[in-house]
Amino acid sequence: MGILYEDVVIISQPQKDGDPTVLTVNCPDKTGLGCDLCRIILFFGLNILRGDVSTDGKWCYIVFWVVGKNRTRWSLLKQRLIEACPSCSSASGISYYRSELQPSKPPDVFLLNFCCHDRKGLLHDVTEVLCELELTIKKVKVSTTPDGKVMDLFFITDTRELLHTKKRKDETIEHLTEILGDAIISIDIDLVGPEITACTQASPLLPTAITEDAFDLELPDLARGGTLRSDYVSVMMDNTLSPAHTLVQIMCQDHKGLLYDIMRTLKDYNIQISYGRFTTKPRGKCEIDLFIMQADGKKIVDPNKQNSLASRLRMELFRPLRVAIVSRGPDTELLVANPVELSGKGRPLVFHDITLALKMLGTCIFSAKVGRHVIGDREWEVYRVLLDEGEGLSFPKNKIEEGVWKMLMGWE
Repeated sequence: MGILYEDVVIISQPQKDGDPTVLTVNCPDKTGLGCDLCRIILFFGLNILRGDVSTDGKWCYIVFWVVGKNRTRWSLLKQRLIEACPSCSSASGISYYRSELQPSKPPDVFLLNFCCHDRKGLLHDVTEVLCELELTIKKVKVSTTPDGKVMDLFFITDTRELLHTKKRKDETIEHLTEILGDAIISIDIDLVGPEITACTQASPLLPTAITEDAFDLELPDLARGGTLRSDYVSVMMDNTLSPAHTLVQIMCQDHKGLLYDIMRTLKDYNIQISYGRFTTKPRGKCEIDLFIMQADGKKIVDPNKQNSLASRLRMELFRPLRVAIVSRGPDTELLVANPVELSGKGRPLVFHDITLALKMLGTCIFSAKVGRHVIGDREWEVYRVLLDEGEGLSFPKNKIEEGVWKMLMGWE
């Protein structure tokens, strides 16, 4: 079976304002494809209103109905979605989408190092530029000097794999200089060596300043019981409706990246989706039906495996991120953590949303650190933001925590 390159991903714009854009993906299937596509859609700031998935085990057909920003770069989105699809080949091998499958090497890590005069919202403005340029933040260290200067270290990778070129580096510096304006003192971007790259990997130990209790890694009893309330999740499994598949039925509250959270969980469990339907209902409710099977092509009949998968889905949908405000002596620290996929990919736009929420709340950042750590038996991205209380916090601590949480969940 062959398919033209342009037809691997088709983007159909709405006929009238307010209607969703339709993304159609038609390509060979692979375990985790839905996760990879949803991650890209989330990175581009789009919200999925509805989704349909069908596959015969070899070929996959996926449709997403999405809404988002007016400035969405649709041609770039199409390119990124195509790159996430497995290769296609044809009898002629000429006009059809085809790429060689090669093991991917870890991306080069670059250090963005700049110094400037501080101002409210500065860190978010820098983060927004990096996101627009498709530069992924791997680690951050931000500090403020007593004389009001900011020293920022961003360890970044380039989705386009061009940051080693002078043109791409100059473009990045130009965009950052434009947003920083007269506040900038110095700026530079350098490729870092393997010894520095190793420092961006997960720490095997949890920092003593962070405890598991701060992130409440267990589900509340009400959520375990399966009672559906505005902020709880119901996950049911049924093996009687299909001779070859396990049916997973999910009812929950909608949030930013909901479908991504479902898909990344199934990908981590090496679960294949043969058919699926995702729909949003009034008052933010969502219903998801998925016919799934294990990598060996069999349904999930082991009660322990069923309970393990259902429990993980409930947890990931009930609380996909952890947000907490904690006191560090006289200081106040905002902690945010999100789980990392087994593939090593983190959740898109988390630091962007944290800094945006704080900017909207008028809360200044004194210092910030982003790194990966092992919490429990999983790897997490942990964001530690020390809030500037020089003139007092603009809002009570619980309101700041609530504001960040709502921004991350798309409820702002």
